Amino acid sequence: GLENYEKAGPRAVIVSNHVALLDPPLLAAFLPGKPMFAVNSFVAEWPLVKPFLRLVDFFPLDPTNPFSVKSLIKEVEKDKHCVIFPEGRLTETGALMKIYEGPGMIADKAEAVILPVRLDGVQHTPFARLKGKVPLINFPKITITILPPMKFRIDDELKGRKRRAAAARQLYDVMEEMMYLTSDREQTLYEALLKAKYVNGRNAVIAEDAEFKPLKFKKLLRSSVVLGKKFEAMTDKGENVGLLLPNSVGAVVTFFALQAFGRVPAMLNFSAGPKAVSSACQTAKINKVITSRRFIEMGRLEDLIRELENKVAIVYLEDLRKQISLSDKFYGLIKSPKVAHRECEVKPEDPAVILFTSGSEGAPKGVVLSHRNLMTNIVQLSSRVDFNGQDIVFNCLPMFHSFGLTGGTLLPILSGVKTFLYPSPLHYRIVPELVYAANATIMFGTDTFLKGYARMANAYDFYRMRYIFAGAEKVREETRQTYMEKFGVRILEGYGATETSPVIAVNSPMHMQAGTVGRFLSGLEYRLEDVPGVEEGGRLYVRGDNVMLGYYKADKPGVLEPPEEGWHDTGDIVDVDEQGFIRILGRAKRFAKIAGEMVSLSSVEAMVEKVYPDRTHAVIAIPDARKGEQLVLVTMHEQAKKEDLSAYASKHGISELSVPKNIMLIDKMPVLGSGKTDYTAVKEFVEMKIGVRQ
Repeated sequence: GLENYEKAGPRAVIVSNHVALLDPPLLAAFLPGKPMFAVNSFVAEWPLVKPFLRLVDFFPLDPTNPFSVKSLIKEVEKDKHCVIFPEGRLTETGALMKIYEGPGMIADKAEAVILPVRLDGVQHTPFARLKGKVPLINFPKITITILPPMKFRIDDELKGRKRRAAAARQLYDVMEEMMYLTSDREQTLYEALLKAKYVNGRNAVIAEDAEFKPLKFKKLLRSSVVLGKKFEAMTDKGENVGLLLPNSVGAVVTFFALQAFGRVPAMLNFSAGPKAVSSACQTAKINKVITSRRFIEMGRLEDLIRELENKVAIVYLEDLRKQISLSDKFYGLIKSPKVAHRECEVKPEDPAVILFTSGSEGAPKGVVLSHRNLMTNIVQLSSRVDFNGQDIVFNCLPMFHSFGLTGGTLLPILSGVKTFLYPSPLHYRIVPELVYAANATIMFGTDTFLKGYARMANAYDFYRMRYIFAGAEKVREETRQTYMEKFGVRILEGYGATETSPVIAVNSPMHMQAGTVGRFLSGLEYRLEDVPGVEEGGRLYVRGDNVMLGYYKADKPGVLEPPEEGWHDTGDIVDVDEQGFIRILGRAKRFAKIAGEMVSLSSVEAMVEKVYPDRTHAVIAIPDARKGEQLVLVTMHEQAKKEDLSAYASKHGISELSVPKNIMLIDKMPVLGSGKTDYTAVKEFVEMKIGVRQ
């Protein structure tokens, strides 16, 4: 991007990430001309720094003196290029740290352009402070990428502190987007795995499961070649192959064995029932399903297999293992995984995986995601949140769930972070114990599951936990408070969809606002369309490289239907504030029209949760001859009364239309494998009850 340096013109503030002590000498050596370096006046006195400063033009910046910044602004106004590290210090995480507002304010006041520069590879040298977090490499490849210059767009009416805050926020967005744009997204998942092995070393432990048998990169790659060769013999290149396996090391090996030889894993939701899985196979034109006899037996899935046997060929991993001969093992030793994958000629834009929508409110669809889609989302997340080699991810969300696949499996493995896989998120007593035993620092979950763990966990079970990311459903305030008060851990709520690989937005330690799902990730465009009858927010559409290739639908099996002009309709009504934080107001389908007014079922559920916080509830709408629709509350709270809800609504200025007229007690709330409430099952329960009454 050297041409971008010339485009910047005479006056520019050059902002760069700061990963090692080598950063200033590298920029001084390779940037054209003689840019001025803004250096902390205390650092300028260090004996090791003084020799470098004799060779460059520098400006000593005293952070305790406000006039020092004004002097620097005047220097930049003399048509100079000034290099500033907005983090103000070397990164301790390998990712972006806190961004100071100074550089943004200097660019704003001096009317200079911002020129983002990314340094990559320097983090693998001894000059970084990342020992144990990032692998050391002898003579790593170092790249300096100069992005196009840009100017801040700040409202002229903003003054003083508010203007500085706006400049700092925009500068952080520029730095995050720089990290995103300069990371390698144009590669297949298997190429990313090979790169992760090169960076982290073949002996690095990358995955472990409930059997506590660690999986190293070398074993994963060798096994993927041996097993992949077997799959190659029984399938065609680009064929959709069903995967019916729990979270385990075996599932990871099988997934990458299919990737190695250009086959497309279709992740089947075994919790959806025989009919739904059979329908998914037909929709995606799946002829073979890979599974395990032990899993079928332990999961009691014999009925599912009987349903599938007449429609697809069932391939058992135990049978394949018996067929692996000495020559197959020898082939795995001598055949280069890189060459084997290259021979398949898989491209980043080709399908990489098929997932199926949860079907919480309708028939499931096949979602086709490309390598580029998944790699883009991994890079987007890595640009927002810091992961490093000292982290251990605990993933009990199933791999057929997009959150469990991308966030809990692919993101850590392809980033060189160990992941611990557990087959069921429903084991509320066991999961906290395993989190403790595995020394996990990062965890993914849903509100339903997290609430269950909190009930059973010891206060010390999450002692090493740094981040808990929650998605798929709204995080209740009481869940958030419980984790903060009992475990001292913040829940970072995010938002996504299977169709977006899946993450659209996420809160981070840097930018966190409770009650929201965070800010949009880099590289995503969005638009809000008005919804008749809904005054606040709009229907969200998103577009970007993480948005799916398209759908497979039941009425057109195997026919890819791409999103129109690349825009995906999320079906969610959202509101975006001035700082970019997103609030989910409800699904478009989850609004009821009562007496001509639009009522959000999600907001009604939130009200019920305030009144009865210790139970699970669901609200649905059914036809009403007089008012169009009426609300029905399905709850596990035995003492739920309409009078309590009316009193709360009256006290808090909530319309009486939001109070359910009908309350039904249920023993156990139906839940999908992803942790979401199964509204289809709830509606069937209500219809059955009404039918019984009639």
